[in-house]
Amino acid sequence: MPTVTISREYGSAGTAVAREAAGLLGYHFVDKAAIGRILAGYGLIDFERTYDTETGIWSTFDTRVRTIVAMLERITFAVARHGHSVILGRGSYAVLKGAPGVLNVRIRAPFDWRVSRSMAEDGVSDRAKAEAEVREGDKIRASFVTTIYGLRWDSIEGFDLVVDTSRIAPSRAAGWIVEAVRAFRAVDPLSVPGADSRLALADPTLDEAVASELNCTGKHRTG
Repeated sequence: MPTVTISREYGSAGTAVAREAAGLLGYHFVDKAAIGRILAGYGLIDFERTYDTETGIWSTFDTRVRTIVAMLERITFAVARHGHSVILGRGSYAVLKGAPGVLNVRIRAPFDWRVSRSMAEDGVSDRAKAEAEVREGDKIRASFVTTIYGLRWDSIEGFDLVVDTSRIAPSRAAGWIVEAVRAFRAVDPLSVPGADSRLALADPTLDEAVASELNCTGKHRTG
């Protein structure tokens, strides 16, 4: 079964969908906390703060940014090599775009719905404040994938499944992902000619770090 990446708009319940889908599938759930711990093992202890708050930093593409991006990509490929994982955000769909054995999912919803949901979930009564928070959340995500990978944040190109959680309940959305995974045509990414070498070639130290973080010594590659 494929590795799943889940990209989500801020306030769209994408995290809940990803977590539930991982649980239903019996997959590892790989979020920013898991990725941050792996990066910290390589001395990059401020990735989470950088990604979540410094929306302008990616345009500089200096040595620090190149290091962060390179390590993030290596970790994403290592997780995909390990298999049986749902990777939440962090540009994983852009890193693994076109890779065999990967199902890319986008969770979205209209802006007003996301604002209302954020207000209810966070107990915020000031709608203007909630609107600003949702815009900033989207801006952070867009800044990374647009600057680093040249992809339009609002485009659905490259996704295998797109779900609007204002119309489809998050629990149903998770179920749809499970159905899509089970219907996915099995293919071993290492068997496909021209597969990205970062996916095909082992990175023993990093692969071991990923396995340790996931508390799983096995590999579950598709096929």
